[in-house]
Amino acid sequence: MAKIINVIKGTKDILPQDVGEWHRLEETALKVFSKYGYQEIRTPIFEATELFARGVGDTTDIVNKEMYTFEKSERSLTLRPENTAGVVRSFIENGMSRLSAPVKLWYKGPMFRYERPQAGRQRQFHQVGVEMFGIKQPAADAEVILLAINYLKALGLNDLEVELNSLGCPKCREEYKAKIKEVLKPEFNNLCEDCQTRYEKNPLRLLDCKVESCQAIFSKPEIKEVIFSDFLCEECAEHYSQLKEYLDKAKVKYTENKLLVRGLDYYNRTVFEIKSNDLGSQNAVCGGGRYDSLVKNLGGEDTPAIGFAMGMERLNALLPKVEPKLLDGYIVSNSPVEAFALAEELRAAGKNVEFDLANKKFTKQLEKASKVARYALILGEDEIKENAVSVKNLETSEQIKVSRENVSEMV
Repeated sequence: MAKIINVIKGTKDILPQDVGEWHRLEETALKVFSKYGYQEIRTPIFEATELFARGVGDTTDIVNKEMYTFEKSERSLTLRPENTAGVVRSFIENGMSRLSAPVKLWYKGPMFRYERPQAGRQRQFHQVGVEMFGIKQPAADAEVILLAINYLKALGLNDLEVELNSLGCPKCREEYKAKIKEVLKPEFNNLCEDCQTRYEKNPLRLLDCKVESCQAIFSKPEIKEVIFSDFLCEECAEHYSQLKEYLDKAKVKYTENKLLVRGLDYYNRTVFEIKSNDLGSQNAVCGGGRYDSLVKNLGGEDTPAIGFAMGMERLNALLPKVEPKLLDGYIVSNSPVEAFALAEELRAAGKNVEFDLANKKFTKQLEKASKVARYALILGEDEIKENAVSVKNLETSEQIKVSRENVSEMV
């Protein structure tokens, strides 16, 4: 017997009995995002490695540790670890900057990161997200946050908590970075290896560290004072203040978190996360923010932008199971030719029906019908002679005989 080849670690089959949960996420996204004027975009699963190195940032764990990169015809290619960089590349390449702002796009699909598999997180995972281009005003930030909230609520997640922060602009952020480096300099040797690297390349990412020893350092009063200091310039402070006004007007509950920096280098000004308290445990289900310099950094015109992404596996873990949809009818007959013909007639009328391709015993067919369909469509010798079908309601056991031409109206 040949050796069985199993699924690769960190990847997972989505089986027929589970696919309804994915349809729920996708169909709700289409419905909710369309209300806000977003159109779906589908970008390639692999891109030039340089796109992610420049777009996501060479100080991130994603680029340094987690990307699936391979060589083909002397060119470095990478399976996408996230989709914002790919959408920005498409925005530039396809001349979308010439469209009237805002340009609103949404996406869904698989992403790839080489990290430790755990509940709700795989090496091939799926995200649904949005990107808005061309609007610098805080009204865009507020709309994107509200869109994320409304999508989650449409899925049935109502106990939500929004965390908010502003990372400022390059000017005020550089001054803040310098202060962080200065106050942490005496503690440099006590930082974890990753934080020592971040100290030089992007000290703001230090605040994102989850290592307990580093968190203890950041909690020291003199260091905490710098971290929580008000560093925003007047323009960034005004943008942040107006955003909060919009959210207050929309009755969005939020908390401000100075340690929220997100794990990607391209963010500026607004960053946010949304957590769900459903099922009794807190789970981050959405993350996003503004990336006003990314389009220009990837070769496009200077274009403000903001977006978010959600892990679809995480969402499915929080939501109730979707029961598989029953067929409209299952044809029970000892005449496979007649059953075949009736099935095609009903499918042409828009009905979801099946019949027994193996022509098993009548009782076996009825047993199968009771498991997979709402109605058993019985086509015995008498029914065939009379050009009729006996329609049995499998929930109530009521049965009536109708003419064959009218059967589609009964199921």
